[in-house]
Amino acid sequence: MPDSSTYPPVSFYFQVVFTDNGDSVDTSFSEVSGLSLEIGTEDVEEGGENRFVHKLPKAAKHGNLILKRGIADMSSPLVTWCQSVLEGDMSSPVTSMVVMVYLMDEERFPIRAWMCDNAYPVKWEVDGFNSTKNEVAIETIELAYYSLSRVL
Repeated sequence: MPDSSTYPPVSFYFQVVFTDNGDSVDTSFSEVSGLSLEIGTEDVEEGGENRFVHKLPKAAKHGNLILKRGIADMSSPLVTWCQSVLEGDMSSPVTSMVVMVYLMDEERFPIRAWMCDNAYPVKWEVDGFNSTKNEVAIETIELAYYSLSRVL
């Protein structure tokens, strides 16, 4: 168990794990975002008393998980999964996965973890190319997910 020296944790050392993908090279990302959860509210005006507006809770909602990395090879299991979902004709069911995001300490020990349940790709994008810059070509994979929970 990590001691209090890991607080506050740094954000640059993280790991992304897909339940159906054991290839850790394929899941190396330069950036992860979209771990958010909020409860929506509905305003209800009190009848007969115009001074009060009640905010009632509604269902929880979350953003999409956004993963950025250098453009991967066509043989990448993650690329294959994204293609099957995004380029498919929706004649077969969308295959979802559990995606775990771990924040690691300097000894490769997970100190925080989030689980995105039933995640599936909804967008794939390649950043623009620019002949005046010497940068890595980046692809962005956006995943919708059913629920988010912090597990560590």
